[in-house]
Amino acid sequence: MNDGSRTIVVEDARGGTPLGYVAIDSTIEGRAAGGLRMAPDVSLDELKKLARAMTLKYGFVGLPQGGAKAGVLGDSEQGTERRSAILRRFAKAILPLLERREYVPYSDLGTSDAEIRQMLESVGLRRQHRGHPSGIYTAGTVFEAARAAATARGLSMEKSRVVIEGFGEVGRPLAGRFVRARARVVAISTSFGGVYNPCGLDIGRLRSKAEQMGSIFVKKSAAGESIEKSRLKEVPADIFCPCARHDTVQVSDVARLAARILSCGANCPVTPEAERLLWQGGVVCVPDFVANCGGVLGGTMDFCGWRPEEIFSLIEHRFGGAVTGLIRDAMAKGKPLREVAEDVAITRWQEVKQRTEHPSAAGRFFRIGITLYRAGWVPARLVSRLSTRYFNGRIPQSRNHDF
Repeated sequence: MNDGSRTIVVEDARGGTPLGYVAIDSTIEGRAAGGLRMAPDVSLDELKKLARAMTLKYGFVGLPQGGAKAGVLGDSEQGTERRSAILRRFAKAILPLLERREYVPYSDLGTSDAEIRQMLESVGLRRQHRGHPSGIYTAGTVFEAARAAATARGLSMEKSRVVIEGFGEVGRPLAGRFVRARARVVAISTSFGGVYNPCGLDIGRLRSKAEQMGSIFVKKSAAGESIEKSRLKEVPADIFCPCARHDTVQVSDVARLAARILSCGANCPVTPEAERLLWQGGVVCVPDFVANCGGVLGGTMDFCGWRPEEIFSLIEHRFGGAVTGLIRDAMAKGKPLREVAEDVAITRWQEVKQRTEHPSAAGRFFRIGITLYRAGWVPARLVSRLSTRYFNGRIPQSRNHDF
């Protein structure tokens, strides 16, 4: 499954120091895709782990793509001009990879869809504009995964208390979805700290503050009690959604974690040993590559001309059932949920790779249509209609089960 895997240290042409890294876990027809993040401490080991998660994610939703991740060494809180300058230098340094589509970047921690598009345009590469940020679709599947896990545990969403670690591109729309489902979001956090209110936070107000002030808004909010990030896991809650960095839930956190359901918005937020202990302790932890697959699925559907309401409808009516089936199978087999989900993802990825690299006549016709669409010769609404059957088959089929 690690066909085409490699890692690249990206050097800054201006000084010869590392500018960032690219990790490719797998390829299909020489292509791999995944988020490009910006953080001062991003590491190659981190990106290798995240690239593997991307392979599993593409496999789970059955999309013909290899898994990759990249990282730029920089402060995501710095000014727009400095951020853009760093991204332009990074793009220039990896231009051969970008031109050959050996690595296709998307937004990630510390970057936005608009910044990635501008970065590619700065080196003469065109990327078709997506109508909506992929974070809203990621939030959609994280929410549905949490709802499926809640059903498995006999928990009413309307009475649940929710904690969201990472109030960013995924965490903000995710909080809104919980509020609309009449759950109480009692705590959120950013890189600067957290805010806690047992009666429920005013998410609309906090979103406005975050958009105006950036992540530091938690230090200046009167919405609730200011708490350290490390205390977030101790907050009395039913559902915990890690949507920040990797490895934020470790073995030392298991005993003090109050929630009985985890739905992972970030990639690799729970260490393998911690995830195993959580499952043994009766905590349902929906793996990252399952819970947050909405970004790649919804982003691809958006590219093909689907409207947001159509994407969310598919996620709501098909994705939750798939997660329910995984949880049931894991319980019936006495296996950890991740193990069951990985088996599905790996099998599907290998099948997609085989079909893509050895296409049928119908497959070749479909690819010609996508090429023409990229060139602007086929209208988006026609592509969206013709792709309905294709996308309905992306989410693994599952029978309806009662717990």
